[in-house]
Amino acid sequence: MTVSLKQPVFEPLPLGAIKPAGWLLGQLRIQANGLTGHLEEHWADVGPDNGWIGGKGESWERGPYYVDGLLPLAYLLGDEKLIAKANRWVEWSLASQKENGDFGPGRIETVNNDVDKQQDWWHFMIMLKVLTQHAEATGDERIVPFLERYFRYVRGTIEQRPLQGWAKVRGAEMLLSIFWLHERTQDSSLLELARIVASQTTDWTTIYHDFPFWRKVKEWDWRTHVVNVAMGLKTPAMMYRLSGDEREHAAVHRGIDSLMTYHGQAHGMFSGDEWLSGTHPSQGVELCAVVEYMFTMEQLAKVFGEGRYGDILEKVAFNALPAAITADWTAHQYDQQVNQIMCNVAPRPWSNGPEANLFGLEPNFGCCTANMHQGWPKLAANLWMGDGAGGLAAVSYAPCTVRATVGSGAKLELDVSGEYPFLEQIGLSLRLSRTERFALRLRIPAWCTNPQLTVNGERIVLPEAERGYVAALREWSDGDKAVLELPMEVRTSSRHLHAVSVERGPLVYVLPIRESWQLLRERERFHDWEVYPASPWKYGLEEGTEFAVQVSDDVPAQPFESQHAPVRLTATGRLVRNWKMEKNNAGTPPLNPDVAGQPAVKLELVPYGSARLRIGEFPLIRQHYDKL
Repeated sequence: MTVSLKQPVFEPLPLGAIKPAGWLLGQLRIQANGLTGHLEEHWADVGPDNGWIGGKGESWERGPYYVDGLLPLAYLLGDEKLIAKANRWVEWSLASQKENGDFGPGRIETVNNDVDKQQDWWHFMIMLKVLTQHAEATGDERIVPFLERYFRYVRGTIEQRPLQGWAKVRGAEMLLSIFWLHERTQDSSLLELARIVASQTTDWTTIYHDFPFWRKVKEWDWRTHVVNVAMGLKTPAMMYRLSGDEREHAAVHRGIDSLMTYHGQAHGMFSGDEWLSGTHPSQGVELCAVVEYMFTMEQLAKVFGEGRYGDILEKVAFNALPAAITADWTAHQYDQQVNQIMCNVAPRPWSNGPEANLFGLEPNFGCCTANMHQGWPKLAANLWMGDGAGGLAAVSYAPCTVRATVGSGAKLELDVSGEYPFLEQIGLSLRLSRTERFALRLRIPAWCTNPQLTVNGERIVLPEAERGYVAALREWSDGDKAVLELPMEVRTSSRHLHAVSVERGPLVYVLPIRESWQLLRERERFHDWEVYPASPWKYGLEEGTEFAVQVSDDVPAQPFESQHAPVRLTATGRLVRNWKMEKNNAGTPPLNPDVAGQPAVKLELVPYGSARLRIGEFPLIRQHYDKL
């Protein structure tokens, strides 16, 4: 391995350099008014008795998970009450450091049978990420020496007490913080520690390069646990930074391809109602995996500077994330389904329990209750990055304002408007301290075939995208305005047993099922709900149907509600007589749908994330079926 650390292609901007705007700002405010802003008051696991703030209660991952989303949310919103909440966790952790560099609420002798009487490093890895975010947001000069002392402790301990269990499969999370510190201190001993941590971490590169898990998994395996898989995909990128070995880079692409081939779902995730579970649209995927896969894509975009990771990030963020959380952020699911016709207490052919697809405070298990909060804030914090050459690179085009230093030192404020991904035009308005030459590297999504760019009303001829990006390199002046247009064509994709999904831009479109919400457990604020269908769901799409697009320029603060969806599609379909329920789920979409005697009807489709009951993979009604 090389002595130096390979620099990432893109440079992340410090937390606070990007401020959300438009619908994304609305989303974060709703989150702050819901579970994230009030979880401590209503869920004992992160309440006053949590071990990470000095109590005797839960002292493992749930406190760090929660603050890993609470802290960036607080600083993105500039919300002093939330900042004070997050600071309580930070200050306790800093004050807990011992002379030997160790910190935290003490050791958990038994996390589960797989880590019996071993020092568990996993939950400390999460808190390290919290502390680095805190340092970026505040400039707190205590964090670097704190981490230096801690990593000296780790170096003196980790070979006697190596990574085990969760920490072994998630070792890349510690590497992130080691690299963060090395970039600020250039201490070569940190790279020695990084190589030790890397050697003790599960070999995800081999797993993803020659993917062995091409069937639904039915037994415990650390390597097929869906959250481990989502986290593990960043491991080859961390190894690449240590070695520069292109095999690591290739493993990431091969791994994504394999996951989507054998376990892919229409919303951009791979299935995993605990373990990798195949391509059936009624298999679930865990919310923890959704937010961790988003974070992994953000890290891959940074290290490799490729547009593909932004494509995946957007698809997951704009579909799978909002679908699993109520529009008011007061309840969430553990597992969501692409074809989700009912959310109730019932056994399903999953590894998880009968409550896994309820909407509630902690359905099935509380890890997602703690971990869900990082999704939107970290997306907002990584919308743009430095391009490593004095310019900026777009990872995603959600509305925001970016503050950065560009070129040879000019100060830039870049306003990104347009309410993407619901609308096609993205406005870029520049406020510059002086005229400066630099590049705006614009991600051209793989789904877009005819992008258009104008600067101050003048059409710019765009070159072919390289690695998913085109560079608008020019002399930029204060007041310049650019408009990037990404035309969104409706397209269908063939999926499990030739069912079809519908997409337009990064959004997946589904048939919403009318929802009947029934209270299952009442609490002071965050209740549990079952959701039952109140309209028919067994519709297929006619082959060759034409899609009409209805777009509203008025995008609400909460666009992920079906009744207020700013974009709708209409298509033609029919009820499918032989599509049945199987084990409390929508059964396999029929390969030969029986539509005899069923009239063609107009179906209105809405974005996936706005429908909590939905059909997202439709049987395809071929013309000859109607003649049988």
